[in-house]
Amino acid sequence: MKIGILQTGHVPDELVDEHGPYLDMFSKLLDGHGFSFTNYAVVDNEFPSSVDEMDGWLITGSRHGAYEDLEWIPTLEDFIREAYEANIPTIGICFGHQIMAQALGGKVEKYSGGWSVGHTDYDLEGEDGKSLLAMHQDQVTEIPEEATVIASNKFCAYAGLAYKKNALSFQPHPEFTPEFTESLIRARAGTIVPQEIADEALAKINNPNDSKKMADKMAGFFKERRQNK
Repeated sequence: MKIGILQTGHVPDELVDEHGPYLDMFSKLLDGHGFSFTNYAVVDNEFPSSVDEMDGWLITGSRHGAYEDLEWIPTLEDFIREAYEANIPTIGICFGHQIMAQALGGKVEKYSGGWSVGHTDYDLEGEDGKSLLAMHQDQVTEIPEEATVIASNKFCAYAGLAYKKNALSFQPHPEFTPEFTESLIRARAGTIVPQEIADEALAKINNPNDSKKMADKMAGFFKERRQNK
């Protein structure tokens, strides 16, 4: 199965040599499930020629806000809506989660309650709670009409959404490793991320997380929904 990675941001320059680009992170996360991956740097206006070019789409995280006035964001929203109407399986992660909601009728805002950083617990519908790595201040604050909430916590009410058609999205980052997350937190601590929040996250950076279980869930979604398209 061919999965197109819609890359909406860049790994910081000072971290990419050690940790690799987002394509590598998602390839490792979903390794062993029989997928092949092609990267499209939509953040640099590199878009697929058609929503049918791949069997499924995966939208990455980004330092940008879905509400920013950037040339590539409306183009990406159009692509998301077209893929949704064509019933092409699509998964969004962090910014991907937010831009999918915005494109399909929801709302994204910078959350006044601050940041969620590092290990974060989520209530996941139909399953035991999950601990995953997070890095965000922006949130989905209104969900699209065709979306159902499948993951949440007290900080982020709409942390996971399932749609009537073949679309699924999550706020946390299953593709992040503890090592990358630690490096990212240290790079942003005291500037973008308040130092106190960064320190709390770093203190529990090596706690177990459920990224493997989330990878299996994502892979299962792609395979099942492609068969049922």
